[in-house]
Amino acid sequence: MASPALNSDELEARLEELHEASYGWACSCCGWNETEAEDVLQNAYVKVISGRAAFDGRSAFRTWLFGVIRLTAMERHRRNRSIQKKEDRAAARVDPSDAVVEPGDPAERAERAEVLREALESLPDRQREVLHLVFYEDMTIKEAADAMAVSIGSARVHYDRAKKKLRVLLAEKAPGGGVR
Repeated sequence: MASPALNSDELEARLEELHEASYGWACSCCGWNETEAEDVLQNAYVKVISGRAAFDGRSAFRTWLFGVIRLTAMERHRRNRSIQKKEDRAAARVDPSDAVVEPGDPAERAERAEVLREALESLPDRQREVLHLVFYEDMTIKEAADAMAVSIGSARVHYDRAKKKLRVLLAEKAPGGGVR
């Protein structure tokens, strides 16, 4: 299969078309830290535009782009973890008061959204990633597997386990102990 060379205008148009979904995926990859997600997305775009990450046509453009974003987020996470370890050794302490706490909303919808967010955050990374790609980005499990750089079998297992665990977590946290 010939590599589909995209000129800069086509590339820009595709990136613009997928920007909202790409930002959502970057947020998911960054634990919903919007500032970090913005940086990851910008770095991924730089890789794509500069040619350091080149689309070769072996998958859909969106699937390939989400893979670039995921790998960029993983690089940033490793770098941040290394920096954090150095800071922890230097400071010899971790201050839990730095955690961001969002105020609660008494509305039932906001409460249910918070319960869902907490349940999703408690899932292992791969399970959370595959659910995000399938449910929020309307990808097939195969496309999600490609974006995550795992086999289709692995993606299916993560997907199945994530749905089961999420069901249990939501049942435990729902008012009255059950999910509607």
